[in-house]
Amino acid sequence: MTASSEPILHHYPSSPFSEKIRLALGFKQLAWKSVIVPSIAPKPDVVALTGGYRRTPFLQIGADIYCDTALICDVLEHVQPEPVLYPPALKGAVRVFAQWADSTLFWTAMAYNLQPRGAAELFANLPPAAAQAFGADRKAMSAGMQRLRPADATAAYRSYLRRIAHMVEEHEFLFGAEPCVADFAAYHPLWFTRQCVPVMADIFKATPAVLEWMDRIAAIGHGRMEKFSSQDAITVAANAEPLPLVDDVFQDEHGIALGSRVAIAAESFGLEPTEGVLVAATRTRYTVARTDPRAGLLHVHFPRIGYTLTTTETKAP
Repeated sequence: MTASSEPILHHYPSSPFSEKIRLALGFKQLAWKSVIVPSIAPKPDVVALTGGYRRTPFLQIGADIYCDTALICDVLEHVQPEPVLYPPALKGAVRVFAQWADSTLFWTAMAYNLQPRGAAELFANLPPAAAQAFGADRKAMSAGMQRLRPADATAAYRSYLRRIAHMVEEHEFLFGAEPCVADFAAYHPLWFTRQCVPVMADIFKATPAVLEWMDRIAAIGHGRMEKFSSQDAITVAANAEPLPLVDDVFQDEHGIALGSRVAIAAESFGLEPTEGVLVAATRTRYTVARTDPRAGLLHVHFPRIGYTLTTTETKAP
C-alpha cells in the first residue's frame, strides 16, 4: 500500500461512530492516518473534501471520499479482506443487526447519555459557551428528528442491553467466536456511555456480560495510527486522481441519468447536501464527481440506504 493509498480517517476522539471505524481499522490491522476534525461547524477543510456532508467520520483514500460508516466498513473489507467484517454464512444477519445498532440503538443510547447528568459531565471541563455551541450545532443537524424522552430512552436502553447480554453470554462476540461488523456497530454507543459520560455507566450493572464483551472489543485496539493534518490530507487529494469505478453497473431508480448534476443528502441528521455530477449509481452506492479549488477533482461516495438522490438541474421550459 502506497502512502497515497493509505486510509485517512477524518474523526475526533469522542465521536462514537469514529470509534466504530477506529476499531474496524484495528481489527483489520491496518496502518492509517488520523486527521482530527472539529466537532461542530464551521468545518472548512471537511467541506473542501466532502462538498457539504459534515457528519463524522469520513474516510479518504487519495481523491476518493467515503461517507457513512456503513459504506466505510464495506471499503475496509475490500481494502483488507481478512479478517472478515461480514462472515459469509451471516452476511445478511450482521448487516441488518448493524443497521439497527447504528440507528435505533444509537439514538436510544444518546438520548440516555445526554440527559442533564451526562451532558454536565461531558462538558464539565469546557466553558459554558462551548456546551451551548455544541447543543446548537446538533439541534441544527437534527432538525425535524423525533427524539426519545430520557425516561423512555432509559427503559429502552436497559432492554437493549439485556438482549445484547443474552447474545454474548452464548458466545465471545455477538454472532460467534469472532467479532464482526455487528459488534463494532453495537459497541460504539455503549462505549460513549462508558468512556465519555461514565457518570451514566451504572446502567451496565445489571448486565456484566455486556461489560466483559466490551472489554474484549476494546482489546482489539485501533491499529497503526499516524497523526496527519487536514491540510496534508487535502494535498494528498489534490495530487491524486479518483480510483477507476469498477462496479459501474448503473441501477436507475430515480430517472436521473449518469452525468446529471445531483445532490445527495442524509435522510435524517446532518442534512447538508453534497452536490456534483452523478458518475455511478450501483446496487449499493452513489458516487458524485466534484471539483474543489484546493483538493481538485474528487469522487464522493455514499451508501444508497439512508441517503436521498435528487437532481439539481432545471428543466427547460
